[in-house]
Amino acid sequence: MSLFQPLPSYKISSRDKTLDLSQPHIMGILNVTPDSFSDGGQFNVVDKAVAHCQQMIKEGATIIDIGGESTRPNADAVGTAEEMQRVVPVVRAIRQQCGEDIWLSIDTSNPEVMKAAFDAGADIWNDVRALKREGAAVLAAELDIPIMLMHMRGEPTTMNNLAQYDDVVDEVMTELTTRIEEVTSLGVKRENIIIDPGFGFAKDYEHHCVLLSQLRSLQALGLPMMFGISRKRFLAEVLSKSGVEVVATTKAVDRDVVGTAAGLFALQQGASIIRTHNVAMMQQAVALWSQLSAYHH
Repeated sequence: MSLFQPLPSYKISSRDKTLDLSQPHIMGILNVTPDSFSDGGQFNVVDKAVAHCQQMIKEGATIIDIGGESTRPNADAVGTAEEMQRVVPVVRAIRQQCGEDIWLSIDTSNPEVMKAAFDAGADIWNDVRALKREGAAVLAAELDIPIMLMHMRGEPTTMNNLAQYDDVVDEVMTELTTRIEEVTSLGVKRENIIIDPGFGFAKDYEHHCVLLSQLRSLQALGLPMMFGISRKRFLAEVLSKSGVEVVATTKAVDRDVVGTAAGLFALQQGASIIRTHNVAMMQQAVALWSQLSAYHH
């Protein structure tokens, strides 16, 4: 099978915009938190957040994913008021200063936060808990916007104990299918759903290797896919097990090259959206893939 299969021809719509997912899109990560594992505290002031957003747009991001709660293992819980205070002013400022064309995604599981962010101009709901919080699925149906449903077991505080699979690819697909059926039964439109295999959540090193090598299998779900592995521990383990002498085990930013390669493998297997901290590096990989794809077809 060729490395340059065309991406599935999906589209998502929000408000008056449509995004063509038959072309790859880069989602730039904007953590407005004091404690995220990679960049906590760097962009949790509105002016800095807007400046970083503008830089990522310049580098090629078409979606900005704004998060006000760290979901790293054993992260402290964040109250609704605090998360809202972190996220909503940033959404409002980006929308005012960066225009209507940029897509704004909110990385939250809290329906109240999402509603306030939507009112401030957000377009997409990215939920690591797949709308399991009370009222989340009902709100998602009401807002009628794209929803990213991620595979995870338990909570960030318990997920590592639940990383037990007989067949990780089959079980991730089965559990995502179940969740898709549950949220659509509550009114979420299937055409609004984007799946996320959940790299870094309730999976160990071997599970990550198998899932990344067989990611194409998830196309059987018939939905667009978002891939997010940027700077995660798995990448450090890859380098460590390969004997690569870098500080990757301690400095997350030094995992960007291997993370970009992983993003390219995901793109080759049908992922339409690549979520990354390093937009410029991923954009270079996407440019190569796109041009080689054009020659192949």
